[in-house]
Amino acid sequence: MKASPVTINNLTVNFFGPEPSPAPAGFATVHSIVPVSTPAIGEYWPGQGGINGGFVPARGDIPGHYLIFADKDLGEHKWGRYKEESNATSKWDGKANTDALIAEGGHPAAEKAREYTADGHEDFDLPAAAQLYQAWAHDLITEGAYWSSSQRSADHAFYMDFVDGGQNSLGKYSELRVRPVRRFFI
Repeated sequence: MKASPVTINNLTVNFFGPEPSPAPAGFATVHSIVPVSTPAIGEYWPGQGGINGGFVPARGDIPGHYLIFADKDLGEHKWGRYKEESNATSKWDGKANTDALIAEGGHPAAEKAREYTADGHEDFDLPAAAQLYQAWAHDLITEGAYWSSSQRSADHAFYMDFVDGGQNSLGKYSELRVRPVRRFFI
């Protein structure tokens, strides 16, 4: 089948037929087109549901991706399940933590983050401690204290204070702000 090349912003893509099909040898099958240019860190990324939080290199089995932070917080909520251990222990993977918290039930901050939708995206999570640190390092959030999805102990979970940049742990019964985040793979 003959390729139909299309050039967009110096990116040439070859399309094959009206229905997805395997590409001939030497060509990649294209399922979607991603914008070639990305907005600056801290700017709203049209169509991605929030603010560009910067690129995160591959780690473990998670490929490199951009963090997209919601452009607003969702109020104050309890972390939940005080005096109970959780499987949400990753300091860098908010999705894995949020999946664990949702499965366990009774975690208002994670549930609120997971309910959030923007620009048609429904894959938001409560950020892990390292993801909140990245928001602080890029001045994406400049005030308030926000829950992470990272548990510290049966009694405490990590949070980020954006006034002074400190990360610490606090009782899970406390109420702190929630700022959803999603991963955008390119």
